[in-house]
Amino acid sequence: MQSMTGFGSREAEIKELGRVYVEIKSINHKSSEIISKLPEGMSWLEEKIKKVIEARLRRGRILCLMTLTGGKSKSVFTNTQLLKDYMSGLRRIRRYTHCKDEVTLGTLISLPGVVSLADNKALLRKKWPVLKKLVTEALASLIASRKREGGVLAAYLLARLRHLNALVDSIGRCFKKAVAAKLENFLSDEEKENFLKVSDISEELQRVAFHIRNFMRTLKGAGPKGKELDFIAQEMQREINTTGAKSFDVLITSRVIEAKSEIEKIREQLQNIE
Repeated sequence: MQSMTGFGSREAEIKELGRVYVEIKSINHKSSEIISKLPEGMSWLEEKIKKVIEARLRRGRILCLMTLTGGKSKSVFTNTQLLKDYMSGLRRIRRYTHCKDEVTLGTLISLPGVVSLADNKALLRKKWPVLKKLVTEALASLIASRKREGGVLAAYLLARLRHLNALVDSIGRCFKKAVAAKLENFLSDEEKENFLKVSDISEELQRVAFHIRNFMRTLKGAGPKGKELDFIAQEMQREINTTGAKSFDVLITSRVIEAKSEIEKIREQLQNIE
């Protein structure tokens, strides 16, 4: 079982690209949302990275950060045609204004568009398999982190379920004692029957017990299960609410309140399970 919260990273020296650092972190989310923050000019890699992550993770808000230090991922580009147009325009301005100031190299390279940094796309495409390996390793580190936290959450949920199961058993025993004492106060079978119609919680308790077993079975299964577990917990909550509404005994009501609290704790933690 995986939590939706985790962190993973990898760093490597890649020939011609320099030092490459990849960081992937995730937090809980109702579905899957993948965001990539890549170096300037590498946005075309976003879809490739998204596919790598989607193949391994189903839920969570996932942020992938990549940085490059050094290397040759960029080169200096000089727009010579634009420079010629600037020079031609400057000559016309000089003739028109009779200005004798000399045009310096610093002035020329500061003109918009003359000199810029160009992305070495051919190099980046050639290096994608190496970058993909780095992303995959960072993703594996993230998944290991999510599994560790998932194990902690699973232990917590099992403890809550055991307590909930004990409360359900206790409610059942309290109900048998309370209903036996209550029935002694009725004179006719009809009164007893009418009382049991509105007060009997046996079926509700049986359904809660079934949902607890189903929850445990699902919890131990493989694959993403957060949404399924939350649905089962909702069903448990519904049956316990009905049990509380039918209660005629203070002790039963007290146990029901405890059971509700346990289910709320369970549902709160389920929000962070994939």
